[in-house]
Amino acid sequence: MQRKEAAWGYLFISPWLTGFVFLMGGPIIVSLALSLFNWDLLSPARFVGFANFSRLLHDRLFWQSLKVTGLYTASSVPLSLVLGLSIAVLMNQKIPLLSFFRTLFYLPSVVSGVAVSLLWVWIYHPEFGLLNTFLKTLGISGPAWLQDPLWALPSLVVMGLWQVGGTMIIYLAGLQGIPTQLYEAAWMDGANRPQTFFRITIPMITPVLLYNVIVGIINSLQLFTQPYIMTAGGPNYATLAYVMYLYRNAFQWFKMGYASALAWVLFLLLLICTVLLLRSATSWVYYESETPSRKKDATKHALRK
Repeated sequence: MQRKEAAWGYLFISPWLTGFVFLMGGPIIVSLALSLFNWDLLSPARFVGFANFSRLLHDRLFWQSLKVTGLYTASSVPLSLVLGLSIAVLMNQKIPLLSFFRTLFYLPSVVSGVAVSLLWVWIYHPEFGLLNTFLKTLGISGPAWLQDPLWALPSLVVMGLWQVGGTMIIYLAGLQGIPTQLYEAAWMDGANRPQTFFRITIPMITPVLLYNVIVGIINSLQLFTQPYIMTAGGPNYATLAYVMYLYRNAFQWFKMGYASALAWVLFLLLLICTVLLLRSATSWVYYESETPSRKKDATKHALRK
């Protein structure tokens, strides 16, 4: 029976496996091989071993792009998690026009990244932009935003929060999966709303929180469209994202071997972050399908706190 179920399972996922092997698996292997060569698409590839990787250590723009992407991730991921959860909690209440407000908050997340970038270029325009025009009505002289090295990256972070609707929807699904009996029992024991939020809501949605953290880090480390459309990596490399630097090496400067090395460094960074998060999940993520012994250990740990 198990072999039959496994056979049917592989049959159903065979279209995806086929696409992965031929459309993704092949390019992944080729990129690993290319990282050991110098190749400009026109002349024959020349084997250089690990020279592309050692060159990264002395590349100023590599470290700058890594710094920009790290700062963006460190600021955007926590803010999107908190804002997404806050909106999801509000959208989980019984209020008039609830479906309308849920759609309103989710809609920006399905708009094309290029269209959103062009919209925010107009919003951030230092002279005619909507934001500085509003600040002028308050008697405040707004900065140059995308043209200022100090404000360019924070501007991208704020723009990213506008599309927090995807995170909100996932949180909302988690909130609606919490049994109402837990809240009723807590209220009967005299618990208030902050206590139920931190003692029931947060622990019960920790799997959703883990998922949003991992996906948020993966997406933020692959930041490309916004700086490419809005700032071209400037001013003064203040918004030179890692993937944008990779793109320039591959398709503008035709350094395919060096770009492949950059891609594998990014892959290793994503792998390390994901593994560390999954390893740490055993100490703070609660799953309803856990074994009774593990639930007992988690309960003891919570009582000690």
